Amino acid sequence: MKIISFNLNGIRSAAAKGMFTWLDEKQPDIFCVQETKAQPEQIDTITFGSLGYPYRIIHSAQKKGYSGVALFSRIKPDNYTVGTGIPEYDSEGRVIRADFGDLTVICVYVPSGTTGDVRQAVKMAFLEDFMAYLAALRKVRPNLVICGDYNICHKPIDINHPERHTGVSGFLPEEREWFDRLIAGGFVDSFREFNTAPNQYSWWSFRAGSREKNLGWRIDYHIVTESMRARLRSAAIFSDAFFSDHAPVFVEIQ
Repeated sequence: MKIISFNLNGIRSAAAKGMFTWLDEKQPDIFCVQETKAQPEQIDTITFGSLGYPYRIIHSAQKKGYSGVALFSRIKPDNYTVGTGIPEYDSEGRVIRADFGDLTVICVYVPSGTTGDVRQAVKMAFLEDFMAYLAALRKVRPNLVICGDYNICHKPIDINHPERHTGVSGFLPEEREWFDRLIAGGFVDSFREFNTAPNQYSWWSFRAGSREKNLGWRIDYHIVTESMRARLRSAAIFSDAFFSDHAPVFVEIQ
């Protein structure tokens, strides 16, 4: 199974910039997207269907033009749910879960804390509640793949000039400690199973030259349960998509 996760920074904008042509070339089995910034009726499901993705799960934010996640699949899910059951997060369109055989795929868009203390507090609360959600789900569905934009750089290797960002949301000690606990609890960063090189990023700011100079952050992940480690076949960050400020991340699972 091949899975791509991609923060599109607006699915309608991405579609206008060539997303469908790119997707047709990549041919993933499952395409998880974050920050759709669209209501269900604003998403071109007809074109997704024509490309071989008849199964679509869309979880939009109540606020128009904001947040939102979606999952497009060639494979019919056995079961799916949207949200975590916590209204504060579910109103923002943050989480989708879909079951395929013994595998569960989760698409998540972790809140950003960059706008100030209030949203940073929301982010930290979400992280704790999401970890509890995963722990409960794992008891009945042990094989998890959690795709998405975590809005956290876990290690210094995951961010440019880490010494400059120690007080910045996305690289705060408490965020990185949460990630440490996630990994220690039996999860695996699939990308680092195959690539331990520095300067491998998935997001760049809109500041002029940041992408060209590769002044980026790695905040997009496929995190899998330890039980999935032996089933990992490859993982990568694609560098050929330019219709978002993020890069798509890829994982292949047996």
